Order: sequence, then C-alpha cells, then structure tokens
Amino acid sequence: MRDAISTTDAPQAIGPYSQAIKAGNLLFASGQIPIDPATGAVVAGDIAAQTRRVFENIAGVLKAAGGSFDHVVKTTVFLADMNDFAAMNTVYGEYFAQPAPARSTVQVARLPRDARVEIEIVAVL
Repeated sequence: MRDAISTTDAPQAIGPYSQAIKAGNLLFASGQIPIDPATGAVVAGDIAAQTRRVFENIAGVLKAAGGSFDHVVKTTVFLADMNDFAAMNTVYGEYFAQPAPARSTVQVARLPRDARVEIEIVAVL
C-alpha cells in the first residue's frame, strides 16, 4: 500500500507525480528544487540560498509525513555545476546530525526551471 503525502509547505507537484509517497514506514520524497511555495518562483540568490530553500521544502514534506531530518537515511543531490559543491555542502551540513545520511551527488546538464540544485530524500519513519 502506498499513500501520497502532500503539503502546502512545499511547492505543489508540477507534473504527474506526488510530493512524496509513504510505503509502510518508508518515505520516498520527490526531488525538491528551490521554489518558494508561497510565490511559485525560484528563489533568487546563490547556491547557498537555493540549497536552503530546497531544505525548507524538504522539511515541509517530512513534517507532513510525521518525520524530520533525523529520519532521512539517503539523499541524492543534483547540481547544475559541480563547482557549487562546497557551498551546497556547507548548507547541507546544517540540516543533518551525525551520522549523516548516505548521499550521492551528481552534476546534471539541466534542472527544472533552471534551478542550480535539486535534492531528493528517502526516510524511515
């Protein structure tokens, strides 16, 4: 059985997908880009500002599912430019206690809405 998780604290899905799916005690969250859910616009600013917005969106999804960053076991980070890794990583480290979740980070050719970062998570609730 799978249940869709939806919240106004993160951008609404802009296609045929759910913000997150809860299957048993697992939460699979779709990738979040730095869209402000109140305005629907990509936030202005550098990679740190965009990464912070992404994590605020993820926090909203986690809260709607009854979880927190302490429940995250795996993340995947997609960067438009790997030169942004250090700045993204600094912000990333602010959201996770040790032990940090497993992570993959890849550079991609392009992200939706020309965002500089997208992050998806898997959590155990």
